[in-house]
Amino acid sequence: MGIKRWHWGAAALTLALLAATGCTSTSDAPAEPTAAAPSTPVAVARVCAAPPAGPADAPAGAVTVDPAVVGDLAAKTKDSPPNTTFWLRPGTHRLESDRYAQVVPKEGDSYLGAPGAVLDGGKTNEYAFGGTAGNVTIRYLTVQGFVAPQNEGVVNHDSADGWVIEHATVQNNSGAGLMAGAHQRVRANCLRGNGQYGMNAYKAGAPISDLVVEGNEIVANDTDEWERRQQGCGCTGGVKFWAVNGADVRGNWVHDNRGAGLWADTNNNDFRIEDNVLEANDGAALIYETSYNAVIRNNTIRRNNWVEGRRSADRGDNFPYPTIYLSESGGEPRIPARTDKIEIDRNVLEDNWSGITLWENADRFCNSPANTSSGDCTLLVKNTGRCAQPTIATPPLYADCRWKTQRVDIHDNRFALDPSVVGCTVKCGRMAVLANYGTYPDWSPYRGEPVAEAITGKQQNRWHDNAYLGPWSFVAHDPSRMLDFGQWQGAPYQQDAGSTFQPRAGG
Repeated sequence: MGIKRWHWGAAALTLALLAATGCTSTSDAPAEPTAAAPSTPVAVARVCAAPPAGPADAPAGAVTVDPAVVGDLAAKTKDSPPNTTFWLRPGTHRLESDRYAQVVPKEGDSYLGAPGAVLDGGKTNEYAFGGTAGNVTIRYLTVQGFVAPQNEGVVNHDSADGWVIEHATVQNNSGAGLMAGAHQRVRANCLRGNGQYGMNAYKAGAPISDLVVEGNEIVANDTDEWERRQQGCGCTGGVKFWAVNGADVRGNWVHDNRGAGLWADTNNNDFRIEDNVLEANDGAALIYETSYNAVIRNNTIRRNNWVEGRRSADRGDNFPYPTIYLSESGGEPRIPARTDKIEIDRNVLEDNWSGITLWENADRFCNSPANTSSGDCTLLVKNTGRCAQPTIATPPLYADCRWKTQRVDIHDNRFALDPSVVGCTVKCGRMAVLANYGTYPDWSPYRGEPVAEAITGKQQNRWHDNAYLGPWSFVAHDPSRMLDFGQWQGAPYQQDAGSTFQPRAGG
């Protein structure tokens, strides 16, 4: 798990959206693109600045919860039958002063916050809502001050299925603000300033399916700076997805997070990432790692990876750190999904540190010590033990024992770069498709250059019909092969047919 660098370590609701194309809190909207523009305007989900208020009066039949009574919410939940609605009065609600004190809903329970209702963990309680009951709803409630451990979450701590979290503010907690279960709906929330993630979409023992993340503002998460504390952990950012099969991530404003904005890591499949604004994240806007089959479309992506990109350049690292990073991920027709490739189209990328990198680590495969997703294998191999000599050296295991960056279609995007805005002159503004020279372990059938040759020329990875503005450069095969636009378009790479290149246009 974690970013794989050149070195191998490391239903209906009204959304609170402002329909201002590509607007941000710190800059004006960009000029209308001259080519390869998104098909529709992208709106910013400004949820945190003006969250909608909940009901001022208790709905008929609801149980009223009193903030003056410590533990009232947990006690009344315990004493009430399933499918009860709880209305939290205005004020600060607290749980008992025990680290494990939490609300354990029953099947179908609903929690509604009145205007000004806050559930505060007092930096004592680890979890706000837990348990395995399904179909729980939380609306119009602020949840803050909980201290979940690393990789654990505050709301839906046990990743129960069918939860709906809407119009909530989940902020200033340790760990993740939310966990996710199957069929979960996360809509129009403010996920702000949490210690590790805004949401951690992980469920032990089974993949999460049918996840919707829509219209949220996901901002300033990873306040505990886990990557600094555990270098190479790959455990930071706005949202992390693990083994999610089917996710719609749309209409979110993901900005100013330490680390990556959105990160899908290890055997995710069937993602649609559309109509989001991803900006000013310290790391990549989007990482799709050891995963399959996705559509990344009509997003506004800008000013990402300035911190991590500059840090890598300053230490002399020549790896093309990107804004959209596909690491050992590609289309796979044998795995059912709404697409059988990874399609990246109609996005606007403006003044990011770099562009798109397609990467494959030659030393990373099932059973390899270089597989940082330790214990995991591809979705094509059920018995991981088969990925060993001599069987791994011959079909079908030679192909199926490794995650492959293949069938990636990058088209009709607008890539704009003004180096004076980004503040860079070298090791930025790069587009790349590459792998390392395989060396490890000594029984690997992928030693040498076969993986670099495959990702570059044999795995149907294709750029075409894009618009480039600014001094872009290109990397193919390995980090040493720097190309200009003519070399990138010419043999043997033959990339970006039908694309335009205006090196002096800038932003």
